[in-house]
This record gives sequence, C-alpha cells and structure tokens, in this order.
Amino acid sequence: MSLASDLTRLLGAAQVSIAPDVLTQHAADKWFASRVPEVVVFARTTADVSKTLRFASRRGIPVTPRGAGFGYVGGCVPVRGGIALSLARMQAIKEIHFEDGVAVVEPGVITGELQRAARERGLFYPPDPASLKDCSLGGNIATNAGGPRCLKYGVTRSYVLGLEVVLADGRVLRCGSRTHKNKTGFDLVGLFVGSEGLLGVVTEATLRLLPLPPARASLSASFHSFGEAASAVQEIFRAGFLPAALEIADAFTLQSAREHCGTAIVPAGEGHVLIDLDGQEDSVRGEAKALAKLLKKLGALHLKEALGEVACEQLWELRRKFSESLKATGLTKLNEDIVVPRGRLVDLAEFAAHLRHKYGYPVACFGHAGDGNIHTNIMAANYHSDPKVKRRVDKALDELFTWVLSVGGVITGEHGIGLAKKPWWPQAASATSRSVHAALKTALDPHGVLNPGKFVASAKR
Repeated sequence: MSLASDLTRLLGAAQVSIAPDVLTQHAADKWFASRVPEVVVFARTTADVSKTLRFASRRGIPVTPRGAGFGYVGGCVPVRGGIALSLARMQAIKEIHFEDGVAVVEPGVITGELQRAARERGLFYPPDPASLKDCSLGGNIATNAGGPRCLKYGVTRSYVLGLEVVLADGRVLRCGSRTHKNKTGFDLVGLFVGSEGLLGVVTEATLRLLPLPPARASLSASFHSFGEAASAVQEIFRAGFLPAALEIADAFTLQSAREHCGTAIVPAGEGHVLIDLDGQEDSVRGEAKALAKLLKKLGALHLKEALGEVACEQLWELRRKFSESLKATGLTKLNEDIVVPRGRLVDLAEFAAHLRHKYGYPVACFGHAGDGNIHTNIMAANYHSDPKVKRRVDKALDELFTWVLSVGGVITGEHGIGLAKKPWWPQAASATSRSVHAALKTALDPHGVLNPGKFVASAKR
C-alpha cells in the first residue's frame, strides 16, 4: 500500500492529500529551496499529530512540521520528502483570560489575529514579527520570532508560559503552566521554543499577555548619515529612554523606498531612526516631547511626531515598506538577520560598505537598532541563474558571518538556522555546543524523523 493510503486509513481522506498543487504549496517557504513531499497531512487535533508521528516513527518516515510557511530560512522545506505535517488548520484561540493574563491558542493561529483579539479585551501580545498578518504562532514559537518591540518587551520566548508538544514517537508532553512564574524542574518550555521543529511538534501554547498600554507615540527622524543615526541611538539610551521600538535604516534602503514609494513618504538624509513609545498618556506625551528635543539637538534633518494608534501607524508605514522596496529593485534580496552588539552598529555599516566595494553588490542595512538585530541584505542580480554570481555572493556571506562572529555577534536573531544558515552552523557553535544539540536530538528523536536534513541530526542516524 502507498504512504498516502496508509495515512488516509489512519486519519481520514479529508486530512491527507497528494494533489500536485497541494504538494507544491508545501514544498517551500519564503526562502529559495524547494522539495515536494510525498504526502501532506492536515492535522486538526493533537490526536492527529500524535497518530501521524507514532506511525512515522515506527516506519522511519520523515515528517516536516509546517505552520503558515512564512519563514525565511527554508526551515519547513521537506528536504527528505516524506510527510509535510501542516498545523495550519489548528486555528482556535481557545481562551483569553484577563485576570490570569493568558491566552491559550493552537499553533495555526495567525499572530496578528491574536493581537487583535487580545486588544479587544484590553490586553496586549507584544511580539510583532514583520509578517504578523501572515505568520502563525506555531512558527513564531519554532523560530523564537522577534520584531521591533523586542527592545522593551522581549522575543516570543518571553511570552510562552506553557506548551503541549507531541514528541517524535507520538507521546504528548505538557510542560510549563498558566502561571507567570514557574520553577518546577528543567525549563522544558525554553527547550522547545526556537527548536525549529527538530525536537517536537507544538499543538497548544499558553501565552503571557500584558495590560494594553493606553497611549502610543512615534517619532521619525532622518540624519545626514547612518553613523549619525547610530550615534543618536546611543544618545537616546544615554538619556535614559527605553522606547518600545527603535529602528534604523541606511542610505540604500532609504533610496530604494524613495524610488518605490515616492519622496513624500521618505525624508531626506542617508540615515533614519523610527522610535515608538507607549504607556500612560501623560508620560508618553512628556517622553515624546523630551525625545523630540533631544533628536533636534543631535542634528536631525527632518523630524515628524505622531500621537495615537492611527497617526503612529502612518509613520510606521515607511518601515513596513523597506523589504518591499528592496525587492522592487529587481535584485535578489538575501536577507541575513544577523545580530551585533549594540555598540557595533557603525562598525557594521562600515563593514557593509567594505563588502559592497570588494564584491560589487549593494548591501542594505535596516532593522532593530535597539537590540543590534540589523537585517543585512546583499542585493545581487542573477543570483539564481548565474553560478559565478552565486559563488561570489556566498563568499561575501562567508565574510559577513565571520566578521559578525568575530565581534561577538550571532548569525541569526529571529529567523533561525533552517537550511539557509546551515553551512555556517559549525562556525557559529562550538564542538561542545553542537554535541549537546545532537544529544538532545537523539534523546527526543532517536530515529531522526522530525524535520531531517536541517542543522542537527540524531547521533543514531
């Protein structure tokens, strides 16, 4: 009997597909790699996931978990074929509890939908990846996703209180709780958050919610250079401010936005910072006024202020257009979510200029200045069609990652390793660290069925 037939008998015809268009849809994410699975399973319940993994583990069949497919590193590409296990139909927000400050959700819930539902109840889910209108919470948990508000509020890991996880052999593990503090045994929740589908499949999450800040302000400031903008970032902290978000952009990013969106939305200058404040209305107004005064003192060429959700979102529209604007250049955008110590932002800009001069490709830098997570995009024509271009760009990436690690940075801040960063995993992690990863993988997935072909393999394979 075929794999699809066996799974159909196990789960039902409505949850199993080998239709060519469905297989193609589940072959890739937003990165460049692609591999068509043998079959797609659409789980609706924890029991479905458990049955599928128990079946696959006994037969040694690869299983690649998948959320909404909006990852940027090939993390859900089924490189060994087998089963693509979709969690997209598990979309229930089971509970939002104001008094406990928690939400209980299934993994297919879209991040923006939880934020909207929480706001309606006077609560706040801070993690805000750029694709929040499309990405799922299960995928956010798998990659420990971040976003602009990481500066003040932290990444996804800070909001996961409890998990239900199906292990590779089909057993169901519940770890953590709905309390905001818990020190009972090892931090198993932390183990699974960011594990990229290699250790288990999340089927339910209990998430921490905060009181919704009643007021918000944003400030947009441009400067003569990226260096001046980066210096302004340090002065903002030196003055004692802790914004909810603090973003930065360089000259190439801004010029691409001017060409794509028009000069009306993009201020003059070759460096830009965008700042968000939130809290009580009086304090937000006072901070915004003081921050505007500081930015003018620091030499801002252009300064805009906004108060309230609607006006702030209008200022943030520029930030949300950066990726789209870079893609509109017609060049292939290789988005590297590297992180450097915050004090090395100017050094990063200078190193990006070095790469541009050495290899001849534009390098666009923008992102989360508050935590040093700057999206460094090498922009190359014909990357996929010309082997010489690909080899040259890959050399530039080698040099970028080597430099980032040399200054105490890391090769990924929020997208994960997946396939895209796999070649640099041995450089990014020590031999001891890699052996610990392999030991954990072997303990939880001895047959290596979960998301095989990625950066960690079971030692028994």
